[in-house]
Amino acid sequence: MDSKEDRRRWGTDQRLEFIEFRLFWDGSVNRADLTNHFGVSVPQASNDLSLYKELAGENLHYDSSGKRYEPTRDFEPKVLKPNAERYLAQLKAIADKVIDAAETPIGAIPDLGVMPVPRRRVEPESLRQLLHAVRTRQSIAIKYQSMNDNRPEPTWREISPHAFGFDGMRWHVRAFCHLEKTFKDFIISRCLSIGDLGPAQGRPVEDLDWNTFFDIVLKPNPKLSPAQQRTIELDYGMQKGKCVVPIRMALLYYFDKRLRLDIAETKDRPKETPIVIHNRKEYDRALKSVAY
Repeated sequence: MDSKEDRRRWGTDQRLEFIEFRLFWDGSVNRADLTNHFGVSVPQASNDLSLYKELAGENLHYDSSGKRYEPTRDFEPKVLKPNAERYLAQLKAIADKVIDAAETPIGAIPDLGVMPVPRRRVEPESLRQLLHAVRTRQSIAIKYQSMNDNRPEPTWREISPHAFGFDGMRWHVRAFCHLEKTFKDFIISRCLSIGDLGPAQGRPVEDLDWNTFFDIVLKPNPKLSPAQQRTIELDYGMQKGKCVVPIRMALLYYFDKRLRLDIAETKDRPKETPIVIHNRKEYDRALKSVAY
């Protein structure tokens, strides 16, 4: 069990990271920021700022007029590694009303606009029971509405779930279907009712499409100008004109549909399809080999 000293150190580390986060992303920090976010006393906030100055005094200076610490020109992160993807993910979560701004370390929230995507309803109780089945390695009964023509009405079936997947739009539970005797994806929002637990079938290690990865090699669309292709290389962090995206075989179909790779290269203009698949033949073979 963690000692009180360990917990105290963890709390201090969190506040030091918060100080550096605010300096890096918001351009300033003061005691009130710490007291408001963490609920600590003013003396504790002062101690945290003093401790940060001991660790990285060259990173901040005090603006007496604004009564705030600001980053210096020589600022270099010492206690955290700034992550642009994480910052933007938090902004998106705020815009989607998934979390409140106060739950993030972000101080100055910029004006946000996020393309709305219709949400799939996921009942907390259904998710809780599916999570329990995964953790305890048991099967579970679900009343599932399939979109297949041969099952127009909801049917009860037993599944043995072992993982969760997200296709960019919907959350799935990956499971062995006792009815069809194969591993499949089940959209959680289409699980209309949850039933009893039972003995599992189909070991997770046997789900080859889930456990096997395929490397998608992407490159700039050759129909773009050389300057545009160089920009796309920078945009996607490509090395020598290519980047590799490892993906589970079970998710390959969704990747293809979400990026419109099945039609984009023939239907879209080059500027609408800035990246194309370099290893197209291998990609098509892999796509055809996956059972959906």
